[in-house]
Amino acid sequence: MARNRPIEGTNPLKPPPRYTYKDYLQWPEDERWELIEGIAYSMSPAPNRRHQGIERELIGQLSSYFKGKPCKLYPAPIDVFLPETNDSPDDISTIVQPDILVVCDPAKLKEAGILGAPDFIIEILSPATAFRDQSKKKLLYEKHGVKEYWIVNPETLEALIYRLKGDRYELPVAADLRHPTPVSLFPGLDLSVQEVEI
Repeated sequence: MARNRPIEGTNPLKPPPRYTYKDYLQWPEDERWELIEGIAYSMSPAPNRRHQGIERELIGQLSSYFKGKPCKLYPAPIDVFLPETNDSPDDISTIVQPDILVVCDPAKLKEAGILGAPDFIIEILSPATAFRDQSKKKLLYEKHGVKEYWIVNPETLEALIYRLKGDRYELPVAADLRHPTPVSLFPGLDLSVQEVEI
């Protein structure tokens, strides 16, 4: 029997389809998706009230800090395009929608979204995205050079903070967001969340 030939009566495994921005543009506007290296991930269901309350509190503090400063703050949903070296716009196969992001390079601000890595990203965990935020997206953000990445647990208000050193994240620092927690990239910026405000 020849090697690498399917056994009669069985089906060989088919590789999953790989999608690009060109495909992404054809999908319904009322659906939220992310693409990570060509694989599509649904962003449904919508985040719960607690998740949104924490996001609102953090956005308020960040908005106050960045008012009049050159860095730009964006909440989800906004597309972040993370191309490989020779990707044309249509061929980009990684497009994510972080909960909160800050971009300091105006050249990355495009009409369709952000082209290239933001400087600072916060992801607030939800049941649908928790594994992806802590694994695939952490590796993705490290690879593309996100300088500081916070993963927030909405139940405990704890955060894991990853900071880029060279081209790798250092071991994460754990923080309790019930107390002011500094963002190392931005001097004088401390973030906190009080239960009563959620």
